[in-house]
Amino acid sequence: MRRTLVSLSFVALLSGCSSVGTFMDMVTTAGPATTRIPEAGALIPDGTVHISPSVAMSIEKMVFWGAYAGVAYMVLDPLAPNWDIEQAAFPDSHYHFSLKMKRVYAGGSGEARVVFQQRAKDLMRQGSYDSYDILEYSEGLDSSVLGSQRVASGVIRLVRK
Repeated sequence: MRRTLVSLSFVALLSGCSSVGTFMDMVTTAGPATTRIPEAGALIPDGTVHISPSVAMSIEKMVFWGAYAGVAYMVLDPLAPNWDIEQAAFPDSHYHFSLKMKRVYAGGSGEARVVFQQRAKDLMRQGSYDSYDILEYSEGLDSSVLGSQRVASGVIRLVRK
């Protein structure tokens, strides 16, 4: 994913160049077998796409906004789950859950308890248990260099009647 971001950033930076000749001069190797890369035109052709008779958009602007939307989608990723759940099974039908929320999100910050209970209900149904007890539950913020991240943890016990 980082390689894609770096590639998109590099293309976005170069898309503003009118010619890559000066860039290519820096890339050429020095020494007796020096190879010159011929100067080329712009990376993005100078053209316009006519969407309708009254609406036209330059190709450069389309590439810019496409790269911008692609990076925004990769960072926000609206289809990815907001919470990552790790669980550990212990004896006597006890389970420990550790939840971490995405660092960059667009909503869902108050749903830790709902996600916790949903996972407990899923385990209860899978194991044909009658109910579950929440023995321990806590929510908080985990601070780091990249900013804070919402976390939650808890322990449940699955119960048969």
